Amino acid sequence: MGEPDMVTLKVLVMVAAIVGVDLLLLRQHGRRRLMVDVVGLVLTFRAFHLPFARPS
Repeated sequence: MGEPDMVTLKVLVMVAAIVGVDLLLLRQHGRRRLMVDVVGLVLTFRAFHLPFARPS
């Protein structure tokens, strides 16, 4: 797989994780859902992704 394919795959995994948590846990909590998406999931995913994204 080339680099554009990997970036696309990583974005799709991130979107799937966010939507999955929304649907499973936060279906009826509008504001909490938004806060968890922005602060919790996106930043956490990015924090775990950055150490592995650096070229070797």
